[in-house]
Amino acid sequence: MIVTTAGRTNQEIIERAYKISKVLKVPFEERRKRSISKLRDERDCNILVVGKERLELFYKESSEPFFFHPNSAMFRAKRWIKGERDPFLEAVNLKEGDSFLDCTLGLASDSTMASLAVGEKGKVVGTEGNRYVAYIVKEGLKSWETSIAELNRAMKRIEVIAEESENYLISCEDKSFDVVYFDPMFHQTVEESAGIESLRPLALHHPVTKKMVKEACRVARKRVVLKDHFRSPLFNALNFDVHKRKTALFHYGVKNLLTIEL
Repeated sequence: MIVTTAGRTNQEIIERAYKISKVLKVPFEERRKRSISKLRDERDCNILVVGKERLELFYKESSEPFFFHPNSAMFRAKRWIKGERDPFLEAVNLKEGDSFLDCTLGLASDSTMASLAVGEKGKVVGTEGNRYVAYIVKEGLKSWETSIAELNRAMKRIEVIAEESENYLISCEDKSFDVVYFDPMFHQTVEESAGIESLRPLALHHPVTKKMVKEACRVARKRVVLKDHFRSPLFNALNFDVHKRKTALFHYGVKNLLTIEL
């Protein structure tokens, strides 16, 4: 991995790129008018490009760069603020002031909705095992500006942890979050998830296991929620109560810890 600047650059961008290389502990490489493909051929590595507006991660295995964007959170937030229903928020049943742990952060679309729901007194934490992806998402959440002030504040409140979810769960104290959430989005390819295509080559493909769910049940006070393809075998294998959604490609599985004994 190296860090470089966009083709059109200035001293401010160069200095920022150099600082990012120090934070990530990877080399900084001056662009010197070279194309990304030429740089990739010369260095045979992945490249993080620092531009004026955003960070872009060019992976050798991917033809398209990965960069942060709110993905589905934009239109979902607009609908929810207008009073329309959001299936995810209905499944997690978050209240103002609640705490939420997202064990599969991705582009933080669900975490953004969770942050809207819990408000300024709540807490949202998301884990991402790929530290470069975690950094890009963390910086994107802090800097992305939309026309919706409430959404901007919600994104900025999300805490990003660069750690694999299982390890983070093990480190958590009992009942330290109200809700723990899993979205193993790579179990099957689903067309409605096209917004995360650039993230697929970068994701750590660890399945949700019985051990992880057991840890999640220890860490959560109220419920553990699993989102997956409607054909997923995980719902039955891990004993989730499925909230079926007609015509939807995704279903939500819920373990309501307030009504069951572990």
